[in-house]
Amino acid sequence: MSDTPTLEAELDRARDLRVSDLADAIESIGFECTRCGACCKGHTTDEGEREPHTATVFPDEVRRLRAAADGDGGSDAEADGDTDYDWRDVARPMPYGLDEGEDGPTGETFEWALRTDACGDCTFYEESDGEGACTVHDDRPLICATYPFSVALGGTTQPMGEAVESAGPEVPWEDGPAADGSADTEGIVRAHECEGLGRDISRAEAEELAAALKERAVRELEEAIAVRDNYAPTDADGVVVHDSEGAKRPDGTRVGGDGG
Repeated sequence: MSDTPTLEAELDRARDLRVSDLADAIESIGFECTRCGACCKGHTTDEGEREPHTATVFPDEVRRLRAAADGDGGSDAEADGDTDYDWRDVARPMPYGLDEGEDGPTGETFEWALRTDACGDCTFYEESDGEGACTVHDDRPLICATYPFSVALGGTTQPMGEAVESAGPEVPWEDGPAADGSADTEGIVRAHECEGLGRDISRAEAEELAAALKERAVRELEEAIAVRDNYAPTDADGVVVHDSEGAKRPDGTRVGGDGG
């Protein structure tokens, strides 16, 4: 087998993706949001435990969401500190890699996740008469704007839900051949569990979704490279989040500095 591609090589591949090819794949799979809210809510595991909604969010997306939630312009402006909406009202440290200490969580993690409520649902999700809605829809993160799709590139984020279908230009399976042994490739576009799959989608909508999917893939790889290049171990107490802007505390302020 060939060596695992570097993040830089995967970033080049992401930048070379053709939106028209991604749109073709999305059209062939089909999708229409039913506003069921499943992708915004926590879920119950087979063991009966409640797992919170977990969706990655970039640092600049956190600031934009702060501004949007505070009614301060959203996509046209970023919160600069003069807002009643705290960083922690929008994002939380990604829990993976953290340990539960005597005084609460501790350790290092490398991503931010959207804040959830006491039920494990996204803090920006609301439901009325069984139909869900996002209260910051125009400023929602790229991972939300592109669900239930992802691209099969190393270093990119796979959203909640198993990948149930793929389409588009073929790429090698990351973990060997398909489960039934029938193939050793899959389509570049993955579709994850969602009741809206298989429904008709217009070409214009498919192209809009495809453009966002490419942008997300590029952004995720740029973020991963910056996190790797900026990473430095720290002996700070509690939780430290390493993102593309450096090491931060859970409230978004920099470790050893001010701001956030």
